[in-house]
Amino acid sequence: MADITTDALSSADLRMGSLEVRLAETAAEVKAAQALRYRVFYEEMRARPTAEMAAIQRDFDLYDEVCDHLLVIDHALGQGAASVVGTYRLIRRHAAARTGSFYSSDEYDISRIESYPGEVLELGRSCVDVAYRSRQAMQLLWRGIAAYAFQYDIQLMFGCASLPGTEPSKLALPLSYLYYHHLAPPALRPMALPHRYVDMRMLDQQAVDARRALAELPPLIKGYLRLGGFIGDGAVIDHQFNTTDVAIVVKSDLITEKYMRHYERRSTQALL
Repeated sequence: MADITTDALSSADLRMGSLEVRLAETAAEVKAAQALRYRVFYEEMRARPTAEMAAIQRDFDLYDEVCDHLLVIDHALGQGAASVVGTYRLIRRHAAARTGSFYSSDEYDISRIESYPGEVLELGRSCVDVAYRSRQAMQLLWRGIAAYAFQYDIQLMFGCASLPGTEPSKLALPLSYLYYHHLAPPALRPMALPHRYVDMRMLDQQAVDARRALAELPPLIKGYLRLGGFIGDGAVIDHQFNTTDVAIVVKSDLITEKYMRHYERRSTQALL
């Protein structure tokens, strides 16, 4: 596993009190991330596990073998599996090549992203333990992603983000808002696969209350939008995870520049 502490982000930037963000270093830590995902996705959010997942109480698939697992660790809980309280799955182009595809390609045509000239990074399987859903844990995850993106010169990040439930009609307001206000430019736009495509334009544009729509969006999607993220065309129902998915595209320069400025301020203060 690679180290995400770079010259651009000191180790102090990757810690807050007893919490630290870093990549998984051992198979046991990967299993701890999978166990956290199981608790959040299957026990809390009522996703449908396979028999094997249920037997071992872990969420897993073939992408776990090729990706990097970003972890938030609470050192106050010791060094065991219980100390892993947040995670993100990071898949670069070379890792996707080992499996033959990115995870998102099961739901979306991402050929425009795959042909993008710079390095791309697929983000997925994001979750935080219920006791740690404060600003600190998510801030650390984004700092870790920023450090990772800087280290590997990531130009574009993408993935699937979820809204709860499998009845798009009940999500008409947020889905319509995302389509009308945050649709990705054609050159970067993922398109839901024809057999899974759900039209997001469920309301007329004039009927969309932007403030109310934002209030109904999950925090993770709002976080992507704050970074200048775009949305693909078409929602996809994921019955296994009990969600309605949208495709997300984020140019990484916004997040890396933000944390580069933060580091530069810290360096200047240290010199003074």
